[in-house]
Amino acid sequence: SLLAYSIIPYTLLPSAMTSFHKQPPYEHAPTADGGGGGDDDDDDNGVNPFVAKYTASCFCGAVQYEAQDDPINGTYCHCRGCQVLHGAPFQWASIFHKSSIRFITTMDNINFYNSETNANEHDLPCKLSCKHCKTPVADEGRNMFLSFPTLFRFPRGSPFPFSFRPVSHMFYGSRCVDILDGLPKYEGKAKQSKEMVEKEILQW
Repeated sequence: SLLAYSIIPYTLLPSAMTSFHKQPPYEHAPTADGGGGGDDDDDDNGVNPFVAKYTASCFCGAVQYEAQDDPINGTYCHCRGCQVLHGAPFQWASIFHKSSIRFITTMDNINFYNSETNANEHDLPCKLSCKHCKTPVADEGRNMFLSFPTLFRFPRGSPFPFSFRPVSHMFYGSRCVDILDGLPKYEGKAKQSKEMVEKEILQW
């Protein structure tokens, strides 16, 4: 799974199960009654103010979030889980630090799903989707936030920013379609499994 990018050891303390909404990327999300929400000018605890650079949204607009930085990495994931959950040949994800993201709509509109436990709960790593239109909106790892570039509102007709472009394919051994684009292709996890050679792939 693409959530394998979150490889730093993580211990879920009892308090973390109820206080994740106070941590990035949820800490500025407004509440259902109209309270909460962040302020661009907030500089609490000496932290630099959040200045949005990009905005992403589900299809119906009930779930929206902003990014203040460019993604640090991007990849195509061909694992079976991504194929099924997205109803597509593969998943394209741009990877951000959680501190670079903030939700600007209420968390009440987000459905959390852990594919390992088959439970609808915020148990990391987990997948996020809109409760209303069911759009997959992100994968949340233990340390990273994996967004989907097609949700971002880039100027109509303009190409995706260079920083959103994928740099590799992972779990290509599970692919259901070949993409001969010259990018590195790994049989499993990126840089942790065998790299597949396109010339050899053509001979399969």
